[in-house]
Amino acid sequence: MPEEKPLILLAAGGTGGHLFPAEALAIELVNRGCRAALVTDERIASGDWAKRFPGEVYTLTAGTVTGTGLVAKAMGVLRLAKGTLEARALIARLKPGVVVGFGGYPTVPPVLAASMKGIPTILHEANAVMGRANRFLAKRATLIATGFPVPHPEWPEKTVFSGNPVRRPVLLVAEGEYHPPSEDGVLNLLVFGGSLGARVMSEVVPAAMQRISPELRARLAIVQQAREEDVNRVSRMYDALRVKHEIAPFFSDLPHRIAHAHLVIARAGAMTVTELSVIGRPAILVPLPGSLDQDQATNAAVIVAAGGALAVPQSAFTPVSLAEILERKMSNPGRLAEMAAKARSIGIADAASRLAGHVLSVLSKRASG
Repeated sequence: MPEEKPLILLAAGGTGGHLFPAEALAIELVNRGCRAALVTDERIASGDWAKRFPGEVYTLTAGTVTGTGLVAKAMGVLRLAKGTLEARALIARLKPGVVVGFGGYPTVPPVLAASMKGIPTILHEANAVMGRANRFLAKRATLIATGFPVPHPEWPEKTVFSGNPVRRPVLLVAEGEYHPPSEDGVLNLLVFGGSLGARVMSEVVPAAMQRISPELRARLAIVQQAREEDVNRVSRMYDALRVKHEIAPFFSDLPHRIAHAHLVIARAGAMTVTELSVIGRPAILVPLPGSLDQDQATNAAVIVAAGGALAVPQSAFTPVSLAEILERKMSNPGRLAEMAAKARSIGIADAASRLAGHVLSVLSKRASG
């Protein structure tokens, strides 16, 4: 009877920033002869994304303990305790060799339960600053892998830089080269911001178009994400300005859109910055304000330091300032090409392979120990 393949249990919150790297790692692990399973948010586990995952998908009770007020915190503690008991039962049944957490509060119960049972745990932190769920778990973790270089990690003896694993569609389009627009040619502008970031883009970008010269405006072809309620308004504004455009609430082929763009305007989530660098595209980044951790500002700083992007605080992201930036960028295609090359210079295309290597190393040490 052949020996059963080792199981790696992954845990991730229900956003793309957590799920995409988990999916990429799972595929790599399966290709290397392991089995993979996932614990995630209940909404994700019942959706289409779960059907793509190369293994079983489970849900556990999870809750944050950082809510405001004693009642909210007490409820969070109770949910965390309940989820941890559920995780202990799941882990006892599945018997994973390693548990890998990708951040978000659904990560906490399975990683906590695994550490209590003596099963090695790995945390992957996609952002340039560690999130609260991972920080809560960090002392117990066997290994911490970071998506961006951390100059002075808090746990240097167990921190490694792996990069952020990216999806196969990203790797496929990353094979193409960047071709800047000609001096008088069309410039493809891609604008997106996620569910929390699209509103400011819908307010600022069309208004900025009114302020650039008609000659430059005629050269633009805009693909823009907008909230459902903003799609018609934004589209009408571009119609009135005779700007070629495509507006939608969601683009399922976003990596392809990034690769087709000459310039991107976006938020600075970890996977956005990662995909921009792996594909190699210049960007204007507007970090989401108000975050306690300022994770997006820190993410943006990495690609800005490399010369691949310009970061604009939302308080300074106005139609006037954006119009000035666009006029400068459109009049200097060579500069856009330089930014694209510098963005790509920090891209880690083999991050899934690197992280899988760390997982298998930890698994091997457990087997030999």
